[in-house]
Amino acid sequence: MNVIWITADTFRRDQLGAYGNDIIHTPVLDALAAKGTRFDNHYACGFPTMPTRADHHTGQWTMSFMGWEALPDHAVTLSQILGDQGVHTAAVIDTPFYTRGGMNYDRGFQSYYTVLGQEGSGTRAAQIGHHESRDVVADWRKEADRCAARTMTQAGDWLEKHYKEEFFLYIDTWDPHEPWDPPAYYAELYQPDYDGSIIQPPYAYWHETDHLTERDLETAFACYRGEITMVDTWIGYLLRKVENMGIADDTAIIFTTDHGFYFGEHGGYLGKMHFGRRPNGQRYFHGDPDSIWDFSPLYEELVHIPLLIHVPGVAPGSYDGFSAALDVMPTVLEIMGRDVPSHVQGKSLLPAMRDAGTPQSRAFAVSTIPFANADDTIRSVDNVERSMSASQVTTVTSGGYSFLYSMDPGRSQLFHLPTDPGQQSNIISANMDTAKELHQLLLKFMRDTNVPQRLIDTRLELRM
Repeated sequence: MNVIWITADTFRRDQLGAYGNDIIHTPVLDALAAKGTRFDNHYACGFPTMPTRADHHTGQWTMSFMGWEALPDHAVTLSQILGDQGVHTAAVIDTPFYTRGGMNYDRGFQSYYTVLGQEGSGTRAAQIGHHESRDVVADWRKEADRCAARTMTQAGDWLEKHYKEEFFLYIDTWDPHEPWDPPAYYAELYQPDYDGSIIQPPYAYWHETDHLTERDLETAFACYRGEITMVDTWIGYLLRKVENMGIADDTAIIFTTDHGFYFGEHGGYLGKMHFGRRPNGQRYFHGDPDSIWDFSPLYEELVHIPLLIHVPGVAPGSYDGFSAALDVMPTVLEIMGRDVPSHVQGKSLLPAMRDAGTPQSRAFAVSTIPFANADDTIRSVDNVERSMSASQVTTVTSGGYSFLYSMDPGRSQLFHLPTDPGQQSNIISANMDTAKELHQLLLKFMRDTNVPQRLIDTRLELRM
C-alpha cells in the first residue's frame, strides 16, 4: 500500500464541509471524508508550525524535549524508517521553514522538492506591514502560478515517474496560511463585493489596532476561505492524477493540518498568538525581531483540527475517540505493513478505522506551546529568538472539558464543551474539583513524557 500524506497549514476544522460547514466550498476534501474516516476529536500536540511537524515526522511528544528548532540527532523520522525498508520516500514542500536557518526537516526523504514563493522567499517582494511582509508577487499571472497549485503539480509530476514503485509521498503546503491572497474569484465566493484588499493579521486584538475595521475582519475571513477552496481545488488535481494512473486502489490518502487561526473570537483575536507592547505603548507585531511573546491561550479554534484518512478496503465512517497529531506517523507505518518502533509514542489509528468500536487508546488530549517558563527565551514562529513575557497556556481536553492551564494566578480557564462549544463561559471557579483533576492529569502526562523537572516544578500549583 502506498501513502500520500497532505498537510495544509492553518486549516481550521470548522471550515470544512465534512465537519458541518455548509458555507465553505470544499468538495474534494468532503468526498475524501465520505469515502474514508473522519476523526472528530483530533488535536494538535505541539504548537505552532514546526513543533507540529516534529510530532508528525517522529511520532513523539516532541514538546517534552524540543521547541521550534532543528530535529535533534537522536530523532528518527518516518521517512527514515520507510526508506530503510525499501520504500521510495518523497516530499514536496512550500512551507518555508523546513530547511531554513539550519532546520533539517528534509531528513530521510530520498526525493525532496522545495517550491519557492511563500513568505520570506526571495521570489517574493516584501513591503512593510504588520506581518512578516505584505507579499506582492509579480509573476503570479494565473492561478496555476500560486504555491499550492505548483506544489500539487510538482507532486503529480513526481508520481508520473514513480507511480509503479512502493512510495510514501509527503506534501506540505503553507496555504491557507496568511498572507491571504487567493485569486479574487475565490474570495468573491465569500464576499461578493471583494475589492482586492489583502489584510495582514496583527496577532493581537484587531480592535486595538489603529488600522483595522470590521469590514477588514470580514475581508480577511473571506480571503482565508478563498484560499481553503483553492487548496481543495488543487488537492483535487492531484487525486485525479492518482485515479488516472490506476493506483487509487493501492494508495491511502491522509489530510490534516497543524493548527487553526482566530478570526475575532475570544475578545477579538486576529492571529494565532498574542504579542505585547513596548514600554512606550506601541504594540509589537508578528515579525518584529524585538517582539515579546505574550499570553496566548489555545482554544478550540487553534487546536481541535481536521484529520481525514482514506485507506482502500476500509469502510467509510467516523471516529469520535481522541487522536493526536503524533498518531498519524504510526498509522502510516501500519497502513504500509511496517512494524512500529518501540520508541514511537503515537498510537496507530488503523484499528479505529477498521472498527469504530475499538477501545480508545487516548482518554485525553494535550496541546501546548513548547514548554517554557516566563522569562525564558525560545525560538518560534519565524526562527526569531523571543523572550516569554508570560507563562504559556497548555490545554488539556478530556471528558467534555477544555482546561486551559496557566502558571499565572487567575489565568487558568475551564469550559464545558458540550454546552459551551464556543468557550464563552469560564466555569473554573464553580468546578474546582474538575480543574484540579485535569491539572493532576497534566502533571502526570508531563512526568510520563519526561518533561524536564524544572518545567514541572513551576506547574505544581493551580493558582486561582
